[in-house]
Amino acid sequence: MEHGLLDYYKAIERTSREMLEAAQQENWDQVVRLEGACAVLIEQLRYRSRSLQLAPQERKEKALIMQRILRTDAEIRHLAEPWLQDLAQLFPKSSPAPMH
Repeated sequence: MEHGLLDYYKAIERTSREMLEAAQQENWDQVVRLEGACAVLIEQLRYRSRSLQLAPQERKEKALIMQRILRTDAEIRHLAEPWLQDLAQLFPKSSPAPMH
């Protein structure tokens, strides 16, 4: 199935909303999985945007979608801050990075 560029922006927005829901439930593993899904969608968007362009009305819709994505991202970051601080306390700055 052929996807237009706007479809990718909508999919990224949908996935970012799912990330927010997971963050609200403190399901950080799911947040990380969805972040990976977003990264794949962004790469696909970059690839497709080499050969496709948005129409003027689509550019307006893209701008609105991007604003919502940025607001959602800010909410996720706000929710993640305490979790990230807890994680940082597990690994003091002076200790070397853990090896797997």
